[in-house]
Amino acid sequence: MKVSAALLTVACGLVAAHGDVPIPRILGGGKLFSDLRARHITGLARERAVEHVHNKRTRNDKRENTSGQCGKGYGSCAVGYCCSAEGWCGKGSDYCTSPDCQINYGPACDGNRKPSGVDTSSVPRPKLGSVSIGGNGIYDCVNPGEIAITFDDGPYLYTNDLLDKFKSYGAKATFFITGNNIGKGMINDPSTPYPAVIKRMHAEGHQIASHTWSHENSSTLTNNQYTNQIIWNEIAFNSILGFFPTYMRPPYSICAKACQNILATLGYHIIYFDLDTEGYLMDDPTLIQTSKNIWDEAINGANVRTDSFLNIEHDIHYQTVYNLTDYMLSSLFKHGYKSVTVGECLGDPASNWYRAGPGKHNS
Repeated sequence: MKVSAALLTVACGLVAAHGDVPIPRILGGGKLFSDLRARHITGLARERAVEHVHNKRTRNDKRENTSGQCGKGYGSCAVGYCCSAEGWCGKGSDYCTSPDCQINYGPACDGNRKPSGVDTSSVPRPKLGSVSIGGNGIYDCVNPGEIAITFDDGPYLYTNDLLDKFKSYGAKATFFITGNNIGKGMINDPSTPYPAVIKRMHAEGHQIASHTWSHENSSTLTNNQYTNQIIWNEIAFNSILGFFPTYMRPPYSICAKACQNILATLGYHIIYFDLDTEGYLMDDPTLIQTSKNIWDEAINGANVRTDSFLNIEHDIHYQTVYNLTDYMLSSLFKHGYKSVTVGECLGDPASNWYRAGPGKHNS
């Protein structure tokens, strides 16, 4: 009997590696074939029976959307299920982890899970300070001789060690925090270490900023979805600290007019960068020197009396935390620069970096 490639996939239950051609995860394939064997179906009758059961499963998947295809052209998964980056419904980290999980088609994606806490959407949002709000964003520091090192996507497993490094150098950083990404769980979940890490950041003088709730691409979201990405992160911050940031960085550096307008309404300073060592691409001992070279090219060719830098890194990458950070901090002080937060490098008083949560006062 000739067995199709698709049917072999069902029988074997294969799962493609990340980045390869996606292969569906279809549950119950083994039982399907054992049932057929038990009935001793042979020849053409067996083949037709397999096709009948497979087609029935496909129809059920489309109706319930628990293990079938999802995404554009296929539709959404059932309630409680996620739509993976490859476009298949399921549960667990392979399907539900943001930002890979397709929140428009997977109701249970991390990005669709609202954190617990008091809603912040009704908090008054007067303009604080003179730094621009909304608009095309800020790429440069304004104070010569200062470098603002920033970290996106955390906190993560390495962030406490990173804070130890900054403390040992007497240096400051800005953390653009994502609320529920890369499978780390919600940042305000008391069963995780993250509430304590975030409190430590603030206590040690680092600046806390937003990187949205689940690191979604704003160009793929509705206005309501993007607003949730901001408000939900505020809810999480507020439940930890009693206040939330006025500074944020758009994931993927993507923030078109609609995104800009939402952030302006919510009172956010949009922060980008002018120095990227690409450490996120060099997370290997044999590659991280490339990031050091990028840093050196910028710093060695600059004048501390006239130049400043707004740098971007990511504290979810091992080589960035345990290798590159020491290199940058040592070089920074060697060249006579001051290590500062983003707010400091923009000349903005610390009292403007945060907005008081419901019933709270700025800290």
